[in-house]
Amino acid sequence: MFREKKLANGLEIIAEINPNAYSAAFGFFVKTGSRDETPEIAGVSHFLEHMVFKGTPKRSAADVNRELDEIGSHSNAYTSEEQTVYYATVLQEYQDHAIDLLADIMRPSLRQEDFDTEKKVIIEEIYKYDDQPPFGAHEKCMAKFYGDHALGYSVLGSVESVTGLTPEAMRDYFQQRYSPGNITLVGCGQVDFDRMIAQAEELCGHWQAFDAPRDIRRPAVHHEFELIHKPTATQEYVVQICDGPEATDPDRFANRVLAAIIGDDSGSRFYWEFIDSGLAEYAGLGPYEFQGAGITMTFLSCAPQDTDANLQRLVDVIRKVETDGVTQDELDLALSKITSQLVRQSERPSNRLFSVGNGWLQRHNHVTVKERLESYRAVTLADVHRVLEKFPLSQNTTVVVGPLEQAQRPS
Repeated sequence: MFREKKLANGLEIIAEINPNAYSAAFGFFVKTGSRDETPEIAGVSHFLEHMVFKGTPKRSAADVNRELDEIGSHSNAYTSEEQTVYYATVLQEYQDHAIDLLADIMRPSLRQEDFDTEKKVIIEEIYKYDDQPPFGAHEKCMAKFYGDHALGYSVLGSVESVTGLTPEAMRDYFQQRYSPGNITLVGCGQVDFDRMIAQAEELCGHWQAFDAPRDIRRPAVHHEFELIHKPTATQEYVVQICDGPEATDPDRFANRVLAAIIGDDSGSRFYWEFIDSGLAEYAGLGPYEFQGAGITMTFLSCAPQDTDANLQRLVDVIRKVETDGVTQDELDLALSKITSQLVRQSERPSNRLFSVGNGWLQRHNHVTVKERLESYRAVTLADVHRVLEKFPLSQNTTVVVGPLEQAQRPS
């Protein structure tokens, strides 16, 4: 059962209720991320996510963490290009406590001393990801592909942007993006929706509403090749990004099926070409959908001496798919894997929370598991081939990171 309610200040409350579940998952989904930033404050969304757990007027940071442990929750938060999500999965009897905690931290204190401490943590996190595989290859490729558009900004920001960030700039950003009309409270599993509404009214009904617009026009993309020398690496990492369906494009289902045919971790064309043959440690391809934009990303890691040959193999595999298409057997196999995985994942309220919440933020609609299965099963060979023509995988940006000082751009 799906239910929804909108408060007077614009906060939306939605729930996918499963009376047979043994747990419940709750989360505040905020429509804000790195695409809503400017270069001067790049990384502020992620930094703010950290600060939310540093205490409120009612609770200290220690109180927040202790109470989350006391109710036995599985809780965390994450920031992406388009959203920041704060969530907790609990037994049904802790619904009230979980929502009370989550609602409280959504109005954090943002104290100067906490800001100064956490800034050091964020900078160390940036250094950590630059020091360990794949050495920021994904972020570097996104930046090349999208150029000056904010979708190309790193979610973490840079050492320079985070160092220059001030508490006042973070508070201003909070006041620009954390409007109740830009937030959705989501529940999945064994949920008492009437109590959920009553709590939201009491805890969040006084939040002040304001506009929090987002430009979702499709950005221009770029096709480049770049080699980044990382002498401390032992493997070479290849990331390729090409254009793909955006979050409301019906072709996104066909594109996901195509990605499974080409780059799934078992039985795909990449698997047989690179993994089973021992030519690469990993080779995969997957789609990512945003509002007004989308990408399909290839990732490959291999021994440095095999890089040039593998780059050419990538081109050859993609060229063959674009020229000859895919087979019905490949389509049937991909659909079997996708639908089976979808059903298995959907058995847990915590997994449904992200599917329901993300779908609501991106498309403002609720889709049942059955409806998603029907969308996949409706995909035909003609749909897959249309996606191949509409979003050619051969037109991409490629970034290669590793110990090589030279790499040959494949023909």
